[in-house]
Amino acid sequence: MLTTTSASPKAATIDLPISGMTCAACAARIEKTLNRLPDVHAAVNFATEKAHIEYPAGTIAPADLITAIRKAGYDAQEPTDNSDAERKAERLAVYQRDLRLFTISAMLTLPFVALMLYMLTGAHHAAWFPPLAQLLIATPVQFWIGRRFYVGAWHALRGGGANMDVLIALGTSMAYFYSAAVVLIGLEGHLYFEAAVSIITLIFLGKLLESRARSRASAAIEELVRLQPQTARVERDGAIIEIPVAQLRVGDTFIVRPGDAVPVDGNVIDGRSSIDESLLTGESLPVDKIAGSPVYAATINAQGLLRCKATGIGADTALAGIIKLVEEAQGSKAPIQRLADVIAGVFVPVVVVIAALTFAGWWWYSGSFADALVPAVAVLVIACPCALGLATPTAIMVGSGAGARAGVLIKNAEALELAGHIDTLVVDKTGTLTQGKPAVTDCEVVGDISENMLLGVAAALEAGSEHPLARAVLEYARSRGVSPAAVSDFTAVPGKGVQALLDGKVALLGSPQFIAAEGVTLRDSTVARLQDQGKTVIAVAHDGIALGLIAITDPLRPTSAEAVAALQSLGIEVIMLTGDNRRTAEHIAKQAGIHRFEADLLPRDKARVINSLQQQGRRVGMIGDGVNDAPALAAAQVSFAIGAGSDVALHAADVTLMRSDMLSAVDAVRLSRVTFRKIKQNLFFAFFYNVLGIPLAAAGLLNPVIAGAAMAMSSVSVVSNSLLLKRWRPQHGKR
Repeated sequence: MLTTTSASPKAATIDLPISGMTCAACAARIEKTLNRLPDVHAAVNFATEKAHIEYPAGTIAPADLITAIRKAGYDAQEPTDNSDAERKAERLAVYQRDLRLFTISAMLTLPFVALMLYMLTGAHHAAWFPPLAQLLIATPVQFWIGRRFYVGAWHALRGGGANMDVLIALGTSMAYFYSAAVVLIGLEGHLYFEAAVSIITLIFLGKLLESRARSRASAAIEELVRLQPQTARVERDGAIIEIPVAQLRVGDTFIVRPGDAVPVDGNVIDGRSSIDESLLTGESLPVDKIAGSPVYAATINAQGLLRCKATGIGADTALAGIIKLVEEAQGSKAPIQRLADVIAGVFVPVVVVIAALTFAGWWWYSGSFADALVPAVAVLVIACPCALGLATPTAIMVGSGAGARAGVLIKNAEALELAGHIDTLVVDKTGTLTQGKPAVTDCEVVGDISENMLLGVAAALEAGSEHPLARAVLEYARSRGVSPAAVSDFTAVPGKGVQALLDGKVALLGSPQFIAAEGVTLRDSTVARLQDQGKTVIAVAHDGIALGLIAITDPLRPTSAEAVAALQSLGIEVIMLTGDNRRTAEHIAKQAGIHRFEADLLPRDKARVINSLQQQGRRVGMIGDGVNDAPALAAAQVSFAIGAGSDVALHAADVTLMRSDMLSAVDAVRLSRVTFRKIKQNLFFAFFYNVLGIPLAAAGLLNPVIAGAAMAMSSVSVVSNSLLLKRWRPQHGKR
């Protein structure tokens, strides 16, 4: 999938699918090669078989990147819209071909397995399986079935690196050619054909199992893609016809029948129904839809016929955005992976040196070439850089996919790792703890001023604002039949209020402190009374005279207190930061169970508080929903955006909570912790396996066949352990 985007005026990014990688050392080699290019920054993911590359668009083209990859001994193609489907078909064809080859290899290996079992009885020779027959059967396994290892080793060495194929080709060739010399030129010694063919067959089996497991790890993307409908029913020339979704255009009118999936994003023109949006939000309760309501691609219409106008098609749908976000997260690298990458980059050369020293040491100690050969081959075939390379990305792939199903969209692997480490979560009030749907409850006028006059001035000043409080004022004024008048010289004072000229005179609207600072006298007792009730108070003045106060209530979300309690049980302190007044903030904080809060803050003040907490050694997360939260979201180590929030907040955040519910933040933290725990288990297994296996092989305590089997299964074990994450379910997700 082409993801070329403008990262800056001189930079671009692209995701290149790569073929030919067989282990983590291959990924490290390609990454090193690409990063040698001027101003190129690349991250190669062995599990997803993709390279995420940032490059200077003016001086380097994608073709140059592909050329560099090919020179390193691998292949890449510039992605197209059908790249993912083509690669899936190609991988399936390769898997089926390899399965046939493995079947043949297993059949040719069976006589050697029988020979090994026979030798366990104490016999050293079998008349029914003479040496020449062993040579004839072992040769096709070594050079036909095992050709892939020689080809992979040649490409790696030609590119100046070394990978797992080098170890396998070197180890099995040593056993095969020594045994061939015994048969053909009468060299005295044992035959080790059974070791060579068994290792190739077992590793082939391991690769098949690993490939199957890795395809299951990436299944989340495929599940999301399959949800996209292929056809749509549209109105054309007074008739309803069915066309491919790809032919739909923005502005087209489409019909959604009961039980149908919505083909593209749109708005309801007429009709009434409820739609299951669980694939986007993780919330199983259907959402009511009436004229003007938004609908989203791949959601399911439960009942009623809807006529809708298409507003987003193709890559512009919400589902396409989710797919892209999950792909980017699965292709990114977590900080914990850096150590594994460093080790994988030098792993194969180090193992070859250890094998050479093992061979030399045993030959010196025993004086026998054959006695030195066996432990050296065992060292070569037991070493496995694949497990190191798969430990982190497979867990990230499965974890991010599980999050997407629960309505928790994670931008990258670093965010997935850091979310579980936070000890402090800063939360906004309006739209985060509260429902974000404030309503006017009181209008307190001054003197002989009419309520309609108060509302008329307020509506005129709020007419151009998208803030939830402004919308509440406008809706209330509209319900009273009051229309906003035109104003001029409009000025907004962030976090305080607004002013403009109305009928040639200065009109003010904002916090009581803002109005008082402009020299307008207010009734403080009335302000205090309304604020003590947990209401947000807006003061209005015109021509230096106070017109009155408007009180607004934004109810607490039903789940906010539960979410705060759950976060606190996870060892996370919840701190509320708000631009609202202290009395209202205290009332909301008490309802939510929050013990620490700060009020009367400007947007920059929220970022300042977060920076101060970080300087105290806190690991701080931030959750918000509005434009004014963007600076604080950017300042936090990991940021969460409410899905119903502004585009600016969603863009600034590391994690998007599609359910617009703080309980999703709890799910995100729990998912991060369980994923990180899985990564640590995988890395421990990979390190422990190699740290224990290589010395045992060097000491002559492992038969090469057993070593080959262990090597084949190490990667499978790591991937299988990651797949256990598919069992994860949000504790607070679907109700």
